[in-house]
Amino acid sequence: MPFPNTKSFAAGLFLSLPVVAAVALPAFAADAPRQAVITVIGEGRATMAPDMAVLTFSVVKQEKTAREALDNNNKAMSDVLAALKKAGIAERDLQTSGFSVQPQYRYPQGTDGQQLPPELIGYQVSNALTVRVRDLSKLGGIIDQSVTLGVNQGGDIQFTNDKPDSAVEEARKNAVADAISRAKTLASAAGVKLGTVIEINENGPRPQPMPVMRAAMMKSEADSAVPIQGGESSYNIQVNVTFAIAQ
Repeated sequence: MPFPNTKSFAAGLFLSLPVVAAVALPAFAADAPRQAVITVIGEGRATMAPDMAVLTFSVVKQEKTAREALDNNNKAMSDVLAALKKAGIAERDLQTSGFSVQPQYRYPQGTDGQQLPPELIGYQVSNALTVRVRDLSKLGGIIDQSVTLGVNQGGDIQFTNDKPDSAVEEARKNAVADAISRAKTLASAAGVKLGTVIEINENGPRPQPMPVMRAAMMKSEADSAVPIQGGESSYNIQVNVTFAIAQ
């Protein structure tokens, strides 16, 4: 079979290529004008009365042997847990948050003032408990009874809300409204017209309540209970908002 003419074959192959292959794509101009925008930070805040307290405390016992310290600690903590459950605290609201057994030393000095080797004098056992108290009227009585039964360290209290969604939503709305107000002020000062929102970003993780004290004193079940003030929980939100500048 005879081969085709080489020049004619090459010319035919070139002509059969798609026309678009020879068309150059338009390039974007490197100096294209940048969209004019205004970016502001808006802050929003909302408060609500707390409906829950998170209480953290410890039972600490020290004895000559680790066994004695542990036994004494176990008894005291068992009494505290039983009292908390009797007061209406559910199992799900009781959580051991720390436990340790530590040797205790004395560091004597010799008659010449030189430091002598440490002497083991006993062991310390610490058992930390975190308690969520959902009935705040019982909080003072719970603290008082816990100390009576053996709690002797800690006492940190954080007031919060079981379902703060409504306050967080209000804080978000306030933050966006604040951003719009700031952007309008900036646009007016610059002599331009504010356009539509281009981007909104909320800063940080889910907001946590910040305590704001108020004068009202909670009523406890017993007059001798620890006086507690619940105050209000303040939820703070921060947003970054970018607006276009209308042409």
